Amino acid sequence: TGVPRCGASLHEPNKALRIELNANANCIWQIQRNANQTIRLIFSHFKFAPSSSCEAESIKVFDGASTDSALLGQVCGDTDAVPVLESSSDSLTFLITTNSVAFTRNFFAFYYFFSPGSRTENCGGQLTGANGTFSSPNYPASYPQFRYCVWHIQAPKNSKINLEFQDFFLELDRNCQLDFTAVYDGPSTDSGLLGKVCGRAQPTFESSSNMMTVVLSTDDTNSYRGFSAQYSTVPLPGPMEPNTTLTCSSDSMRIVLSKSYLASLGFREAHLQLNDPSCRPVVTDSVIFSFPLASCGTIKKDEGHSITYTNTISLAPAGSTITRQSNIEITAQCRMRNNETLELLYSTANNAIQNLAAGGRYNVSMAFYESDSFSKPIQYSPYYIDLNQTLFAEVTLHSTDPHLQVFIDTCTASPQPGFGSLTYDLIRSGCNKDDTVVTYPASENHGRFKFRAFRFLRSLPSVYLQCAVVICDSTTTNSRCARGCISRQKRATSPYTWKTNTVVGPIRLRRDLRAAEHSESFTEVEAEKTPNLQQYNFYTLAFVVLISNILIVVAVILKHHKHQVGYSYQNVQSS
Repeated sequence: TGVPRCGASLHEPNKALRIELNANANCIWQIQRNANQTIRLIFSHFKFAPSSSCEAESIKVFDGASTDSALLGQVCGDTDAVPVLESSSDSLTFLITTNSVAFTRNFFAFYYFFSPGSRTENCGGQLTGANGTFSSPNYPASYPQFRYCVWHIQAPKNSKINLEFQDFFLELDRNCQLDFTAVYDGPSTDSGLLGKVCGRAQPTFESSSNMMTVVLSTDDTNSYRGFSAQYSTVPLPGPMEPNTTLTCSSDSMRIVLSKSYLASLGFREAHLQLNDPSCRPVVTDSVIFSFPLASCGTIKKDEGHSITYTNTISLAPAGSTITRQSNIEITAQCRMRNNETLELLYSTANNAIQNLAAGGRYNVSMAFYESDSFSKPIQYSPYYIDLNQTLFAEVTLHSTDPHLQVFIDTCTASPQPGFGSLTYDLIRSGCNKDDTVVTYPASENHGRFKFRAFRFLRSLPSVYLQCAVVICDSTTTNSRCARGCISRQKRATSPYTWKTNTVVGPIRLRRDLRAAEHSESFTEVEAEKTPNLQQYNFYTLAFVVLISNILIVVAVILKHHKHQVGYSYQNVQSS
């Protein structure tokens, strides 16, 4: 797609835009086409300058051919969603404004024209009941291009939803910009974003209420089999506990407070703020704070075996300048541990502490790439390679916290996906165990290494790779990530912050693929070359008759000239 300059006039029926802007930009893009169709514009990735306010940096989208048209929506650095905007006509305009901070902003957007109500838009739907299943269009065949499907799940009251993707295979890219699934904690895409995923994974999500929204968005490039998902429900905490919920994910923190609970404390929703007073709640039937983990004044602390994210909701009495009540605060804390998230919500009003175990974890994925630029992931499986070929692997942490570091602790290869008794270490406790392994310096939310391809003996055709990765606070100088290779004797004294396993494979030799293809083609050629029995008898008969005729002709000629050559007909026959 290239990097378009500041603004453009776009007339193609669909287009992807990779936009890079610096300070003090004020750029306008206009999309227009005489097609009598609606435009769908998706900002699947946006990165503004750190700590920028919505007034200073934003994307404004207008429903028409200029910025004088009606405002459809605004995207800012703390936008907790994947913005999808649709025009009411065949034109749309968006304006990107940046402040004076020296920082490279990156945006990825794509648009396409569609006809509302057409058959191509017939996907998604309403799901009700305590449990259910759904899948992407055409599953398990490849999903179609330019689809935007929305499933609204509504479970019985006083319950929350557990969503599990049993099979998941979408196009993979670093920021899930192309094809992706987004899950929201509520009745619509205006609810808080629980997570956005792509590639090959088995993600799980949990709502804070009886409603959840699931989105599938696809572009026009690569298509795969999509997903199959099921959901179930569990009861919400009983009435003896405060009417509040806290949900933590790899990307965000979401706090839901009931108006009745706030009223019992003597406060209204208009008098709430987080550590950062500019972060305000969304008020519906409840009061909802939903924000990225590393924003809104959240305090992060590396505690050795876990990372905690803490924020505080301050309540100020309404309608007076003084108070004789004690200062009441609600503290929310997400603690990322080994394969789990511990959620802690407590209030100084009654010193009650509410613990919620959600079973969430950091969202980590692993993929092979074509080269050491790590720009083009391998999209197919199995991955056919040559013996001794250099393979490039990357582990990615999908999180909005920019101060996390990925460290590859251990990587083990096995010919079976279950990693049984036959294994081979590439990396162990941060130490390279294979002579061909080279690890790259840590980069933002990525751990990378390369090695040369090998095969297992005993004619085992496949190789699977399983890596244990450690997530650390990059600002901590003595973390497990900073210590690097640790010998067996020192391992017990080196606690990790957060650890998980991720698997990729299978890898197979290209010569095995060629051998299989050659075997198939050889069988087909032999079948073509082998005539049926009737044809074989006919060819044999014709050949015998031809030879007989030749012999007869030769015999007649020799008999006619036997007095010249001195041979008898009997001699010819015997010879």
